[in-house]
Amino acid sequence: MMIKRYMKLFSVTGVFAISSLAAFSYCAPDTTVKVLHPDEKQIEVSRQVVSLIANYNYKKVPVGDSLSKLIYNNYLKSLDDNRVYFFQKDVDEFNANSTLIDDQLVMGDLEPAYHMFNIYLARYANRIQFMIAQLPNVPFDFTKEESLVYNREQLPFMQTQEEMDAYWIQRLKYDLLNLKLAGTDEAKSKETLKKRYENLLSQISKIESYDAFQSLMTAYTESIDPHTNYFNPNNAAKFNIDMARSLEGIGATLKFENDFVMVAAVVPGGPADKSGQIAIDDKFVAVAQGDGEFVDIVGWRIDNAIQLIRGAKGTTVRLKVVSKGQDIANPKIISIVREKIVLQDQSAKKEIKTIQSNGKDLKVGIIDIPAFYADFKAYQAGDKNYKSTTRDVKLIIDSLKAAQVDAIVVDLRSNGGGSLMEAIDLTGLFLKEGPVVQVRDTKNKIEVGEDDDPSITWDGPMAVLIDRFSASASEIFAAAIQDYGRGIIIGTQSYGKGTVQNSIDLDQMMGVGGSSVIGNTNKFGQINLTIAKFYRISGSSTQHKGVSPDVSFPMVFSADKYGESAEPAALPWDEIKRSNYKMLANISPLKKALVEKHEKRMKGNKEFEHLLTDIVELKKRDAEKTATLNELAAKKERDQNEAESLARDNERRIARGLPPIKKGDPKPKGEKPYDFMLEESCLIVGDYLLAIKK
Repeated sequence: MMIKRYMKLFSVTGVFAISSLAAFSYCAPDTTVKVLHPDEKQIEVSRQVVSLIANYNYKKVPVGDSLSKLIYNNYLKSLDDNRVYFFQKDVDEFNANSTLIDDQLVMGDLEPAYHMFNIYLARYANRIQFMIAQLPNVPFDFTKEESLVYNREQLPFMQTQEEMDAYWIQRLKYDLLNLKLAGTDEAKSKETLKKRYENLLSQISKIESYDAFQSLMTAYTESIDPHTNYFNPNNAAKFNIDMARSLEGIGATLKFENDFVMVAAVVPGGPADKSGQIAIDDKFVAVAQGDGEFVDIVGWRIDNAIQLIRGAKGTTVRLKVVSKGQDIANPKIISIVREKIVLQDQSAKKEIKTIQSNGKDLKVGIIDIPAFYADFKAYQAGDKNYKSTTRDVKLIIDSLKAAQVDAIVVDLRSNGGGSLMEAIDLTGLFLKEGPVVQVRDTKNKIEVGEDDDPSITWDGPMAVLIDRFSASASEIFAAAIQDYGRGIIIGTQSYGKGTVQNSIDLDQMMGVGGSSVIGNTNKFGQINLTIAKFYRISGSSTQHKGVSPDVSFPMVFSADKYGESAEPAALPWDEIKRSNYKMLANISPLKKALVEKHEKRMKGNKEFEHLLTDIVELKKRDAEKTATLNELAAKKERDQNEAESLARDNERRIARGLPPIKKGDPKPKGEKPYDFMLEESCLIVGDYLLAIKK
């Protein structure tokens, strides 16, 4: 039975659209500390959200002490995940509420949660004021063998004021040392830090009641499942702007971690992406408008930082950026011209590569698909020429056929999903009609999404390239290609998001007229409910497990930290009955030979060796919890890291026939980053092409 067309259009959203906006919920507080209280709207929303989740969410979580403790722990962690603001005595007091918070949400009794938030604000302001007071007076000795424990998540909360003060003096020393290593003299460093800390204090006055409410509701919804979300009116506007896929800025989704504004995702085709200098987990430490002075944004709340980074099309923003593994004392400066980012118009792109396989030249067409997009308004208006992923890819395939390519690689790396309709229709370009995906709703009713178009656009050899950030609709497409035996899947295990969400405008539900989430009239916000789960036609869920490739690359981003399996409240993997479909080919007998040829090429391959080294280095850095406060040791560590990084880059360049780069020199302009995984994927699909022709 076909899934209704509107379900295809609106039910499945990309994982990044949901998770990236969740970053807005936890903001670093920002001169006067005011005492916050819930208003009547928040009290009513609390009751309504609990009722909606209890009655309509796919995952049924009974209200009780177990749920209450989850909500409480999530909320406590959102306020002080590094355990540097609250004392143990604060937590002992809060613990008395740990089994009551669920009942309080049901009744709309939010004062106990706001009490926790108010204490957090007071502690935060006190610590910043403490560091400002220490700046003029404390002489710091950077010759001591001393370290700062910057990751305290697993340590106990502090017991005494002396212990707390000692930690924050070390934090101050760490900030000064980083500026010292960058060549700033002590007086200038102290002036810089004073401005930074005063900026943090100035932001506290901007914290409002809705910030506290958002933190509380996020703690609640995250206890249910990672893709059920409540958005307060401001965040609802941001979410829907993102869903409308239109903004002016640099094209990067941001998050907040450990006092840093960081890159959560880079919009394909946006200014940040085109610069080739910004990547996931990069830290933005300062922002300047055009040729203006830099404003330090370390510790800023995320929405304030976004206001500085976003701006009108054609204007320039300069960013001080610290990449993963790079020393914070030595940020790079990047200049980016803002553009109009219309995500619907971030179209699929093509490229043709010529490879040699067994002495033969083969042409491989590459289709890079950044998202499963569609112009929903044009479709609903009956416009037969509405823009969509499937339409764009069909045109690309026609051009690749005209160029007489031998095989096609569909690149879905970092594709967080989008329209379910597009996942089904795109699959239909590569096979005749048949089931593509199964969806089970809250009543256990199963509907099958089918491709009902008997035509086929590309019937030749193909591969799908995925990575850890290929999610949702990407997984539907890759899974269908794999289940039919239509092509080979290359890359790493995908994200594992196998759930379907529906957005509910609370203003409309509660009978408030004239609501517009995009504008400023929304009073109650919105909730995204998980309403269903989708399954492969083989019956297996993609939830949690994602799609496993036929030929694997090493996983750069750990599954322990990234993906659905890293989410504590994620729905489990399960199976339903197999759909009625017939495999087009059984490629299992070919896999062993394909893997063997791939592994043979990797032996002695410098790019592959360095990829493995980079993975080990990233894991090592992720495991680190301390930083030295000894100047000589810190400088030695920084210089060694920079030298090793430069040496690895130059080895890679020499292996590709490029000249090495000297320390401090920029890469040549116009030089494209080398995409090792894509290059190897073309060779793998070449092996596949020759294997099936035998």
